[in-house]
Amino acid sequence: MDLASCRAIAPAFACQNTDVLVYLIPSFAMAVIIRMLASAGPGGFIFLVLGTFCHEGTHALVGLLTNARPRGFTIWPERSGPHRWRLGSVTFHHITWYNAAPAALAPLLLLVIPFAVAWWRTRHPWHFQPRDLLLTLLIAPQLLSFWPSVTDWKVAARSWPYLFIIGGVWWWRFKM
Repeated sequence: MDLASCRAIAPAFACQNTDVLVYLIPSFAMAVIIRMLASAGPGGFIFLVLGTFCHEGTHALVGLLTNARPRGFTIWPERSGPHRWRLGSVTFHHITWYNAAPAALAPLLLLVIPFAVAWWRTRHPWHFQPRDLLLTLLIAPQLLSFWPSVTDWKVAARSWPYLFIIGGVWWWRFKM
């Protein structure tokens, strides 16, 4: 399929990066398998440890960089209801309007990892190698853990003044 016919049915990003997206298919499949195993019972949480560590680690790192002062970090699963588990948490000592959104939405940065690895592996002609299987196993948890939790979104809402800042910049940019 050429680029013009691809763009007729898909976004330009997908057409220009099909090799990256194809490389990530096994990681997406592995993420689905990990999710099914994790929902089978508490023993399945072992598969989510890497993703949970990265999710909570991004909260802590960005919180540290934005002066939110992380003070508690855990990846130990806790029961939070009859059929619900909380996989980990980070607590902060100094959440304000300017650091709430960056610290709370930091796990979105995890998406960079799978795409960077896929780009690195596909930038030159490549053939499947054993390390690609290992990379698939390491990338899959990132695909499961990048989305902020409901609590994360509630904390991020404390940064509502950013809406005025972004709106002002947008208005100034397009009105000038």
